Amino acid sequence: MISIGIAGKPNCGKSTFFKSSTMANVEIADYPFTTIDANHGVAYVRTICPCRSLGLKCEQCYDGVRFVPVGMIDVAGLVPDAHKGRGLGNQFLDHLREADAIIHIVDSSGGTDSEGNLVPIGSHNPEEDIQFLYKEMTMWFHGILEKHWPKLQRQAQSGGFSIGQAIAEVLAGFAVSIDNVHKAEQELGLNLGRATPSDLILFCDRLLRMSKPILIVANKIDQAPPDLVKKMSLYNAIFTSAAAELALRNAAAAHLVKYQPGDLNFTIINPDAMSSAQKAGLGKIVTVMKLYGGTGVQQAINKLIFEVLNMIIVYPVEDEHKFCDRKGRILPDAFIMKRGSTPHDLAYKVHTDIGKGFLYAIDARTRMRIKESYNLKNGDIIKIVSTAK
Repeated sequence: MISIGIAGKPNCGKSTFFKSSTMANVEIADYPFTTIDANHGVAYVRTICPCRSLGLKCEQCYDGVRFVPVGMIDVAGLVPDAHKGRGLGNQFLDHLREADAIIHIVDSSGGTDSEGNLVPIGSHNPEEDIQFLYKEMTMWFHGILEKHWPKLQRQAQSGGFSIGQAIAEVLAGFAVSIDNVHKAEQELGLNLGRATPSDLILFCDRLLRMSKPILIVANKIDQAPPDLVKKMSLYNAIFTSAAAELALRNAAAAHLVKYQPGDLNFTIINPDAMSSAQKAGLGKIVTVMKLYGGTGVQQAINKLIFEVLNMIIVYPVEDEHKFCDRKGRILPDAFIMKRGSTPHDLAYKVHTDIGKGFLYAIDARTRMRIKESYNLKNGDIIKIVSTAK
């Protein structure tokens, strides 16, 4: 399962974003370090289920909308010098090892300082928070590599030693590959065997952006002054109100409104059961959703998966005529895969034995056999033929 890390300074709305995405029971409060240990939950990518275009009815979607699970990790808040162990920095950074990508929650209202303490709205520049996350994570990478650097440089003097391969092995726990190392070296015009301390920091920054891509999410947008909204737009940030999303999900669970995560609006279905305060709160949410095209929470998850990580969703079936498995379930499974994946990759994703016994694949829509090297497309429905049972 793809894993998303939720990062940011204390009191920026991380836990609210996490709870609104997963509906996990986590503590939320207006003071720093509410989150001590990492919270793990399951969020969802929203997509259109193929059953609609096929004229079928499946039990895996809601009115044609499919939600595919992804893992989510809410870690302790980040403060300056976290890479040196300040605050809960070591815990924060270690927990992010598990993440394939990171959503950086930024308090776009400017109502919390760099430590997460409450300050007057608009008095703190959220751009500073964006920059220091990159800095802290870069220095985290750098600190780990620096410990091994003297030994690597000595070994580089011997013939047949690949310093690039050695770096990839040191940072393997962070999903850094040898290709990442070579690409970063080439883009920066470095010779790693002769890298200076400043070269090494730049190198680690480039590796970070390759192995842990980050999406900026400007949270508390309902409170943000116009000048800060403008600043956040320069970073291609997704504007969110996690508090609004959480309120809507709770209202939907209580059957007060009709709403699915990612909808651009909602419908009140039981106004008589609502207090005047609840109605007023929903009225404010309507304003935010009209301005920003929803609450932004689901939009952020989708952008991270489909655009930042460049993923697609593929549907394996066993019966290409009925688009079902052997139990008759229509489109029973949906897998998130890297764009460019092949049917053979999908076979391994379904089960290792099916991958090992792979023979060929069939496009269920056309009923035609497709090449093993075919690049899967988003929404493909594929039957895998394998020697494995």
